[in-house]
Amino acid sequence: MTNENTAELTGFAKLGISGQLLRATVIAGFDTPKPVQEKAIPPYLAGRDILAVAQTGSGKTAAFSLPILTKIVALGNKRTPKTARALILAPTRELAVQIEDTIRVLAKGLHISTALVLGGVSRFSQVKKIAPGVDILVATPGRLTDLVREGDLNLSETRWLVLDEADRMLDMGFINDVRRIAKAVHRDKQTALFSATMPDEIEQLARGIMKDPVHVEVAPQGTTAAEIKQGVVMARTRQKRQVLSAMLADEAMKSVIVFSRTKHGADRVVRDLERDGFNAAVIHGNKSQNARQKALNGFRDGSVRILVATDIAARGIDVPGISHVVNFDLPDEAESYVHRIGRTGRNGMDGIAITLCDPSENAKLRAVERVIRMKLPITVDHTGQPDPARNPAESRERAAEEARDRAGDHRDRGPGGNRKPRQGFGHKQHAGKPEGGRPEGGRPHAGKPSGGKPFRGKRRSFGSGGKPARAA
Repeated sequence: MTNENTAELTGFAKLGISGQLLRATVIAGFDTPKPVQEKAIPPYLAGRDILAVAQTGSGKTAAFSLPILTKIVALGNKRTPKTARALILAPTRELAVQIEDTIRVLAKGLHISTALVLGGVSRFSQVKKIAPGVDILVATPGRLTDLVREGDLNLSETRWLVLDEADRMLDMGFINDVRRIAKAVHRDKQTALFSATMPDEIEQLARGIMKDPVHVEVAPQGTTAAEIKQGVVMARTRQKRQVLSAMLADEAMKSVIVFSRTKHGADRVVRDLERDGFNAAVIHGNKSQNARQKALNGFRDGSVRILVATDIAARGIDVPGISHVVNFDLPDEAESYVHRIGRTGRNGMDGIAITLCDPSENAKLRAVERVIRMKLPITVDHTGQPDPARNPAESRERAAEEARDRAGDHRDRGPGGNRKPRQGFGHKQHAGKPEGGRPEGGRPHAGKPSGGKPFRGKRRSFGSGGKPARAA
């Protein structure tokens, strides 16, 4: 082996990774450990629980996969039917698929068996795959809970539990399922929890299922990657289609994800883009897993330049070289902004994130700025460069005042400028009907918009009989 190759392996070797796994890190392109890997791998190899705050794209998957693979290789190949030695929970199908793909690359040649359990695909094939027992099971909470309840999976032999993007599982209403799953695994389990933010509910979850965890934080909560240039384009809702199309006419926007707040909104954006002559695809919770995967594959191989997505469906998208993220709508949950723009500027590459903001969204914009602890510059195009002729705070305040004035004139004055009488309680106002039905995370929420408050209702336990419908 050359001295150059030896130097490439030194970083992960120092962390305790050796043998075939060490060679696999080079094959996978993990030449130098990232901060989250440097901080999490040694204590995890030593048997400690890990509680980590880490951004999307920070290298989390290798941080928990390499220690787990190391420990499983040491155990040998004897497996117990209908069990999994390690369980990795992810909030969405796309993230689960991405995690298993990475593990497969790292485990190549190690005789490690993996399985993927998620909604939207054949349940029978998943049951068949885990029947002889697997080393590593990657799953979404909904389908996993169903399999445990039906007796197709026994978690009592699971020694390693990973909760990835725990804050998103909380947002999607999976937190009670996660608690039940944590109780069902082996009493001497080793747990790793990764989250981009650490709300009180996640801290409470950690205290309930973890033993003296090592705290790892590779970036302050809510911070965004330094490589991402961010800006805001002030545009009224009715103008956003025209503004977006004008941006996309520039070939510098080579690979673009456009975020919409709702599923219906995402479909509308795609229809408008296609009418304007752009090749675009869409992913959201109403799309089948096959349709979502087809759209992702087209975006990944470059045949589709623009991918339109909702927040939940986009979790786990790890496509190299995404040049731009465009927020067509601001998210309901300010923390989602961090996850959205984290699709670009990955692995040290530059990226640009542009938000189209209607004056009615100013409160959401301020909420985002509080989370990321910075003021977003007002720009006039997709470059992220601030408009030197405009002050961000003054621009937003002026736009908000204009919106309030117009709303007041429209609401309070009739023909000829006369004041209109106020409507009584019987007067119905419709300010845009939110998406009803099931959210993308698999919880009914009585007409809450996509990305709204999580469902807090009671859930059946593993032994309660019948199974609720799942989307994830």
